[in-house]
Amino acid sequence: MATDPHAPQLIDPETDPRATYVLEPDDVRALLGRIAASPAARTQTTYAPFTGGPIAAVPLSTPDDVAQAARRARAAQRPWALTPVRERAAVLLRLHDLVLASQSDVLDLIQLESGKARAGAFEEVVDIALVARHYGRRAAGYLAARRVPGLLPVLTGTTVLRHPVGVVGVIAPWNFPLALAIGDVLPALVAGNAVVLKPDTQTVLTALWGAEQLEAAGLPAGLLQVVVGDGVQIGGAVIDAVDHICFTGATATGRAVAARAGERLIGASLELGGKNPMYVTEDVDIEVAAEGAVRACFASVGQLCLSAERLYVHESVVGEFLAAFVRRLRDLSLGGALDYTADVGSLTSSAQLAKVTAHVEDALARGARVLVGGAHRPDLGPLFYEPTVLDGVPPDAALFREETFGPVVSVYRVASDDEAVAAMNDTEYGLHASVWTRSAARGRAIAARVGAGTVTVNDAYGAAWGSVAAPQGGWKASGLGARHGAAGIAQVTRAQTVAVQRGAHGVPGLPGAGGIGFGRLYELPGAQWTRLFTRALRVMKAVGRA
Repeated sequence: MATDPHAPQLIDPETDPRATYVLEPDDVRALLGRIAASPAARTQTTYAPFTGGPIAAVPLSTPDDVAQAARRARAAQRPWALTPVRERAAVLLRLHDLVLASQSDVLDLIQLESGKARAGAFEEVVDIALVARHYGRRAAGYLAARRVPGLLPVLTGTTVLRHPVGVVGVIAPWNFPLALAIGDVLPALVAGNAVVLKPDTQTVLTALWGAEQLEAAGLPAGLLQVVVGDGVQIGGAVIDAVDHICFTGATATGRAVAARAGERLIGASLELGGKNPMYVTEDVDIEVAAEGAVRACFASVGQLCLSAERLYVHESVVGEFLAAFVRRLRDLSLGGALDYTADVGSLTSSAQLAKVTAHVEDALARGARVLVGGAHRPDLGPLFYEPTVLDGVPPDAALFREETFGPVVSVYRVASDDEAVAAMNDTEYGLHASVWTRSAARGRAIAARVGAGTVTVNDAYGAAWGSVAAPQGGWKASGLGARHGAAGIAQVTRAQTVAVQRGAHGVPGLPGAGGIGFGRLYELPGAQWTRLFTRALRVMKAVGRA
């Protein structure tokens, strides 16, 4: 990365005078050269959401490229699986330091490719640091052989081993191009797998930057292969070539991914859509809850899997809360500066802008009203949309149940915790929820009744997401499996049970038993050995054996 004013501009300064970031041609070529694609590959031009200006001509992989990439990954995986876990983990710990040291470069890339504000981009740096450090420190424990009670005390020794599945496919979305691409790569690698990564084409430079840092951290060549292209064709080719698939994206696509993985009898980890609720009780500090709602609803322009799109407020405080909430939203600054001056950035694509606009217009046509926002802002850039709060959204509006994935939230009044919980659970989704109350005990009790994979109390989402030792996954139509913690390792490994029966050839040192052996037990008449087992089972229950 450089600041040479004569290098090709990613954003044209005549279009946006604040644009000062430049990328050396050699840097672009080096990143794009990591894509598994032929020299004569077709290309797809990506565009900066802030201005609509071109970023890069990205080479596109073919299904044959994917198959070859998987073969290279599989060849590299064999010696990697034999590498001691501590050496594999050391790569992640070095990556932690590299990402923090070079964060300015990747923050620029994330902003330019996704359109989010810089503070939102920084969350991705934090995520990779947390995940890399966690698995760097804990992977050895997660992967260690584990002794469990055997069939018979003393005589049966049973151990559970974990083996890498082989090659893991990661299909990552555009909204968190570093965290959701490299974040899923790390547990797969430290578990001894190779990875074929298919990032979204729009945000491929960010993912390639992450791959470059992994190599700089000491990852052996060939273990991480990057392919790019159409989701159906190239994503399908990835599923057909790997031993487990990690997918983050829309629920409809996730169902197709799961079906294709099921045909091959490989595992699938899916984080899918959500229509996440937030509940504000009557006992809150209004200003604290209003500030939390701004973050819950509008971080990363609402293009965050965990963003709140449904806001339930106790009727006794709804007026005061909305006044504080709307006041804060009016003070937010929108912009595309590559620094921390803008609070809210841009949507990433014209498709997202069209969906946001359609949801708002449909709700308004059906009787909803705008409390704040509700407008496209082409004066700032082609894809900017104001943070929007709608009241009175009816059940027949698309916004009521469908995921919007943008800077729009609808507000509803509730009279009790029971009513709030019922409303929060009235959805096909179950990804995330948040509850705001002065009472931690009350918050925990409410959270336990919400049908979602994660629930935060008195925080927007970061407390749950950042607790990387705990599983992060969706319920119902929001996914299968979970990333983070032991679950993140378990899903990219195979469990193997090894049971060793002692005494099969006799018990050394026991007089008269040397030639009998436990293995001769089944030579006894059936009635006799079944009586022995019945007595043994009763004794083991009586002494409390599990």
